[in-house]
Amino acid sequence: MAQHFLLSAKARTLSIRAIYKAGEEKAYEQFRSIRWASTNGQAVCPRCGCVDTYEITTRRRFKCAACHHQFSVTSGTIFHSRKMGFTDLLAAIALFVNAVKGMSALQMSRDLDCQYKTAFVLCHKLREAMANETAGFTLDGEVEIDGAYFGGSIKPQNRKEDRIDRRLKEHQTGTRRVVIGLRQRAGRTLTFVRNFEHEGVQIARDLVASASTVFADEATHWDVLEAFFPTERINHSEAYSEGHGKHTNWVESFFSRLRRMVAGQHHGVSPKYLAAYASNAAWCEDHRRRDNGCNAVALVGNAMLSPVSRSWCGYWQK
Repeated sequence: MAQHFLLSAKARTLSIRAIYKAGEEKAYEQFRSIRWASTNGQAVCPRCGCVDTYEITTRRRFKCAACHHQFSVTSGTIFHSRKMGFTDLLAAIALFVNAVKGMSALQMSRDLDCQYKTAFVLCHKLREAMANETAGFTLDGEVEIDGAYFGGSIKPQNRKEDRIDRRLKEHQTGTRRVVIGLRQRAGRTLTFVRNFEHEGVQIARDLVASASTVFADEATHWDVLEAFFPTERINHSEAYSEGHGKHTNWVESFFSRLRRMVAGQHHGVSPKYLAAYASNAAWCEDHRRRDNGCNAVALVGNAMLSPVSRSWCGYWQK
């Protein structure tokens, strides 16, 4: 019997031990080579694009010969104004991609021996970098669509006579949201957080090519899709899949990962941040067959290409 990829040595190409053994200078050079890959690590001014720069070695900064702007390897990126060392940053990224069902900020703070606030912001910056990877993507071919609701649950009272019907609208918390997932088979997963699942129809019309085949369940609001796409429907009360690929198992696999992330690792997610966690789960699901070293390098690249985070830069000072 063939060994599963994730159990093989090929899936383990980066370890925390190797990162710290290599040291700070090696981690810095890796960030530098990824940031300026097109110039083989030669610094490029983020303000004017000039490649004529010189290094201030005592401060790990660069100065542009044209506009005299001083910058570092993380200037203008999602790690702008970072205070962590490059070894700790690389270790945090390795831990984050290894946690295929999510990494809590509390666990990250313990592993890196940093404040909870530092770990919280860092994790969300990495989730933002993951989400930026699919910004502007469209889907084609065979695309599955579905929705799953999260949050809004009310803890039942202890005594039976004090309990309420939690299904009624007047007893809802207002924090229940639906994550709408569109997944291209052998492709990428796009996620959106909305109030109602039927809003996914317009999302599909905007992001799915007209000649694509859309797979959905028997929920009545998906009936509208049949006017715009070749559509296959599966009745989950009768079967989860039928012959000739009629199923929504790929997008359901994503939802399974997200549910385990929210319930098992984070123990509940605010609707304010649900989109970030959904992007995190989609990224992990899409790259589950790639070794952890490649995932770490890819995430560093996403972070280096992502602009300064307007949501998380100076978060605790807002």
